[in-house]
Amino acid sequence: MENVTTQRAPDWSNLEAVFESLGRALVVLDEAFVIIRASHSLDRMAGSGTSVEMIGQPVESLFGPRLFGPEETLRESLRLGRREEGRRGVLRCGRDAARLVSVTTTPLAEGVVSACDPRARYLVVIRPAEDDDTILQSALVSHGLVARSPQMLRIVHLVESLHGSDANVLITGESGTGKEVLARALHAHSPRSGGPFVAVSCAALPADLLESELFGHVRGAFTGAVRDRVGRLDLAKGGTLFLDEAGDIPLPVQVKLLRVLQERLFERVGESTPRPLDARIVAATNRDLKEAIRQGRFREDLYYRLRVVPIHVPPLRERSEDVELIARYLLARIGGRAGRAVQLSPDTLAALERYDWPGNVRELENALEYAVALGRGQTVQLEDLPAEIRSPESRPAGTIRARLHSPDPDPAFADGNSPLTADPEEVPIRAALERHHWSRSKAAAELGMSRTKLWRRMRELRIGSR
Repeated sequence: MENVTTQRAPDWSNLEAVFESLGRALVVLDEAFVIIRASHSLDRMAGSGTSVEMIGQPVESLFGPRLFGPEETLRESLRLGRREEGRRGVLRCGRDAARLVSVTTTPLAEGVVSACDPRARYLVVIRPAEDDDTILQSALVSHGLVARSPQMLRIVHLVESLHGSDANVLITGESGTGKEVLARALHAHSPRSGGPFVAVSCAALPADLLESELFGHVRGAFTGAVRDRVGRLDLAKGGTLFLDEAGDIPLPVQVKLLRVLQERLFERVGESTPRPLDARIVAATNRDLKEAIRQGRFREDLYYRLRVVPIHVPPLRERSEDVELIARYLLARIGGRAGRAVQLSPDTLAALERYDWPGNVRELENALEYAVALGRGQTVQLEDLPAEIRSPESRPAGTIRARLHSPDPDPAFADGNSPLTADPEEVPIRAALERHHWSRSKAAAELGMSRTKLWRRMRELRIGSR
């Protein structure tokens, strides 16, 4: 009788069940780093249907090229048979969302390959960042870009996506939100990362000096020009030129800068020899440039030349879930300078999360500097904070003031109810719970906070399940 061998379909279910019980998602790659299997727990992290949609897609479509790009070290490590543990990654969750995760990768042993699927070569295990304190307490992107909120994770996702781009970027946002930190992150994750990052404050100099600062000048170009001067456009060759406070550039300089961006050529003051522009332009401002255009203080054509990629950094009061992460990151840096390992008490952290932060991240850093200088212990206590932050009246006033001046008032108060009667977080929390039929896991994911923090806020606001 002829022997008939029946080949069984690959079965990963037992292995996936083990990882799912630990809150991990499992992704299997073939030799070409194409996804051939993804566990259903990936759907809970990246959105419903992701585990099916990703089959047949290159792994970088899930994480972006900065982690699994063809030239990245992670691929080389896997090819050489090395395991990588706890790598920070940004998991793409649809077109406009992202999530910080911890990624562990390993080549599969021959026995596992033959037992499960002959195509399988590599295993990727994904862990939510909120389950890993070492991830949460570190910088998401180098140079201090730290994020947990959905708004900021979208920005991080964008930074990752622009890693191969040379396009001009315009960063807007209130003073102190970290626009220069974002500019440095863009530079560090660009093809020009090996070149210089050159910053110039456009608000600090009058028109004639700013022109010389940007373009440079030759000896004798004007009174006081006793020697040649290299401008910032030259100094930034091969790198990035950061125009801080670009909304304050005087109109005469705007005209010349526009021509430079159009023709990619510039001339030193007093010289007629054109020089090529070999720098990416990243500009930042806390001003409303559209209003400045209406008032004739900013050129519309220059606005669109700078705003090839627009990025708006939200104020800290609109992303309170980032406060803990940023505070711990800053505290580690401040304590390191003082030679101390300092941590936050629960009361101190609660006060930091309640406060409205009109000065944004810069004010938060100053407050922590103050607290570390004042305190003598290893823990920052509530009494170490500046008075306006530890006072319970500080946040509601600022929050109400911000909402009253907001161009998009909270629809929850459209019926005429006063915002004085509600905590500003209560409405979005209730709305998210309603949308997800009071599932705290799904509501927490939408709000960009952990289930523990959501449960704590529900208790504080006396929000109960239906």
